[in-house]
Amino acid sequence: MNLGVKVAKAPSRDYNTDIVLVDIISFSQLTPRQQLQLIEYLTQSYTRMLEKLLSNSDMNLSQMILDFISTGDGFYCILNSRMKGFGTILGLSFNHFSELIAEKFSYFKGIRVAVHTGRVYAFKDILGHQNYIGDGLNHCARFLEQKDYTISTVFVSKAAYKSFNNFLKLYPDFEALLLEQQFKHSRLQTFKDKHDNSWSGYLVWLRKGSVINPPHIKFNSLKEL
Repeated sequence: MNLGVKVAKAPSRDYNTDIVLVDIISFSQLTPRQQLQLIEYLTQSYTRMLEKLLSNSDMNLSQMILDFISTGDGFYCILNSRMKGFGTILGLSFNHFSELIAEKFSYFKGIRVAVHTGRVYAFKDILGHQNYIGDGLNHCARFLEQKDYTISTVFVSKAAYKSFNNFLKLYPDFEALLLEQQFKHSRLQTFKDKHDNSWSGYLVWLRKGSVINPPHIKFNSLKEL
């Protein structure tokens, strides 16, 4: 029945976007003091890195990143859906920056990074804070179970790799930049998780590591997400 009453459209609470998962290697084996010292330094360092990226690309944080979710020994970084495809590059930047951090802490063994393009759903948690659930997060975590994972690489799911290639078509200058940084990728990697489910993706890395700025994007309104 249509009574002619216009109902305001509820803001979207589900997003199909890139998810970057950063996991600190052997974090549970550190002492509580080392864990606190390391997580605080990583947080401060990555914050400065992101601030620099945003400043160089003239955008604010919400235009690049939807939110962060702590995992205790790392974090999920959920990208703004307009940045879909940039997750692989951001993962490579996180990886490069961690190598600089490793020079400061002898007990820091580095990070593992996985990138996946999938769906997440926003909700308010018991404290009223924005939080997220969804297969996108769960599936992203599966890619860290790859047994042949190599430090200084990023494991990119097939879905994320497709988003990455679409991103390069939109921003060809990035493809040239990655070639300059000697971007490499493995053959398709397929493995089974602890539940005997199969997953596929690619290991990617830069022979000349660097932190890469996001593209300049004009955002008319974030409500368009």
